[in-house]
Amino acid sequence: MSRNYRFLPFLGLLALMSCHSRLQIRQVDAEKNIPIQPGMQEDAAIMEVIAPYRKSLESQMNSVISHTSVDLTKTGDNSSLGNLLADYTFDAAQEWAQKNHRHGIDAALINIGGIRSTIGKGSILLRHIFEIMPFENELVIVKIKGKDLNGLFDYYLKSQKNDPVSRIIIETGQGRISKALINGEEVNPDSDYYIATSDYLALGGDNMTFFSKGTSINTGEKLRDLYIQKFKEHPEVIPPDDVRLIFKDKKAE
Repeated sequence: MSRNYRFLPFLGLLALMSCHSRLQIRQVDAEKNIPIQPGMQEDAAIMEVIAPYRKSLESQMNSVISHTSVDLTKTGDNSSLGNLLADYTFDAAQEWAQKNHRHGIDAALINIGGIRSTIGKGSILLRHIFEIMPFENELVIVKIKGKDLNGLFDYYLKSQKNDPVSRIIIETGQGRISKALINGEEVNPDSDYYIATSDYLALGGDNMTFFSKGTSINTGEKLRDLYIQKFKEHPEVIPPDDVRLIFKDKKAE
């Protein structure tokens, strides 16, 4: 493989942007691998081909979609960015359910590890959303019995992780759960609850195996696309400041 290997991502973008015709491989030639080294010169011919497409992509990625007067971070048990995205997950799921004549959503849960970056105060650019959510995770709604939500609360009791939630309040202390509310009410073990999350978590990712006791409803919607839409709907982002996770015995990190 030649050193032009580093341009393959741009060539892939070029193929997507230039045409939709079927491509066929006519010939494959084996070449000696050449390690990519600092200081290697760019291929002028390839750079000339991809230049207009790269410029267009950079222009799109640097477009302003919203604004924040405060830093949106992942810090703390009730992080500003985490709670904001959890609320966006809830709102997007609720809108999908209404549009598709499904049962309303009760709460939302996402994982802090899936948020890969933060957003500083100022203009929020499109590329910022790709940075915080680079994965292709989809929105999933899990229908689960109230009695099986004990697994969700136990997960927080044991892990004391700051995985963001929306419409959920969990308080732990002295090795037990002292408060577990959904929409401000205690859970009815015989009722069905509809929890919005990601396909990764619905499948048991990050040890959230409690979701396996429920039934997943696939929406086919990318979380990143939904977040982009939500940021666009809010020209000035004001992150929630309510307390949702309280771990009284949590050791300082």
